Amino acid sequence: MDQQPTTPGQGLTRPPQLRPGDHIAVVAPSGPIDPERLTAGCAILRSWGLRVTVAPHVLDTHPTLGYLAGTDADRAADLQGAWLDPTVDAVICARGGYGVHRIVDLLDWAAMRAARPKAFIGFSDVSSLHEAFARRLGLATLYGPLASGSSFVDDGPTAEHLRRTLFDPAATTVLTSPTASALVPGRAHGVTAGGCLHVLAAERGTPAARPSFAGSILILEDVNEHPYQLDRLLTQFLRSRALDGVAGIALGSWEGCGRPERVRDVMLDRLGALGVPVIWELGFGHCPSSLTVPLGVPALLDADAGTLTLDLPGLTPTPVSAPVSVPGVV
Repeated sequence: MDQQPTTPGQGLTRPPQLRPGDHIAVVAPSGPIDPERLTAGCAILRSWGLRVTVAPHVLDTHPTLGYLAGTDADRAADLQGAWLDPTVDAVICARGGYGVHRIVDLLDWAAMRAARPKAFIGFSDVSSLHEAFARRLGLATLYGPLASGSSFVDDGPTAEHLRRTLFDPAATTVLTSPTASALVPGRAHGVTAGGCLHVLAAERGTPAARPSFAGSILILEDVNEHPYQLDRLLTQFLRSRALDGVAGIALGSWEGCGRPERVRDVMLDRLGALGVPVIWELGFGHCPSSLTVPLGVPALLDADAGTLTLDLPGLTPTPVSAPVSVPGVV
């Protein structure tokens, strides 16, 4: 298998931060897109001074499977084409849903690895691509909002945190939220990894899955899964030994998963025995207002303080000798 495994304690290659005038491509590797919401999301990106290109098949719908944004071949071609385009500086996914698992093995990873590093943004179903970019490209990525997603289009703080992460990454190295608290107290250091729980669980047993999240600060969140389903997913993680050697865990949002106290009980029951610090509700994922979390970056998790502090920004900052004018920032 053509892989680039992560070494515990070390980060992955970080792409450069963006500058006004840079080029961002929008792709749709998963579900179908609402054109009006896409237009609104692209307008936000353009307001930051970015040039925006929408990939050719983003507004397609699969001819028979209406839950997919076009055929597998076309969705894969859009992503690969954007990544290999030397004029593109970043790639953002338009929507989650379902479909990434179907295209991961259609991508030419050797060709994509030869392309220059660039920022890759998305969450939810895009978790499979975050894992693949880490394993096969050795590249840090951004677990952040989707270009046509409700949190990006409708919530100013969500869009603002992504903008700062892209343009001023040194200003977004401490991640916290008003809801963050210690589920299991303590501090731990490791490399950030993870994403949407049920998507990552579906990776277990596939050739692309990492053996475990050893040495990782694992971020996990999900949406519309009942507490017993979350229990089943976490139990699968435990039985497959995916959590062997994990350094710490940061939990995000659990929208539509039932009463928070029941979800909290499941997390404590399944994760508490690991003996590692766990943060509850750090504020990323499928919530109305969410943080952008860099993956593949060394970080310190402090459950007692409710913070995840990156050793390095998610993107490589521009040297001080070449200052960047960031839209909206004085």
